[in-house]
Amino acid sequence: MSALMGTFPIALGLGAGGEARRPLGLAVVGGLVVSQLLTLYITPVFYTYMERFRGLGEKMRSRRHHEATPEPVLQP
Repeated sequence: MSALMGTFPIALGLGAGGEARRPLGLAVVGGLVVSQLLTLYITPVFYTYMERFRGLGEKMRSRRHHEATPEPVLQP
């Protein structure tokens, strides 16, 4: 976040020769914003879905094991 705040003056074109550095500042700010969004929102959502998928796989595996195991026959 501090890198993002530090590049705002470059992105806004402030200071002497700021017009020449403005495109670089915009590219840096855009890259930092995209990486922050990926890190803070997309990655946790991906891991949440993967955890649900793993739980579903374990449930199906245990069901398949239960169906394959014959029940014991009780003899009188």
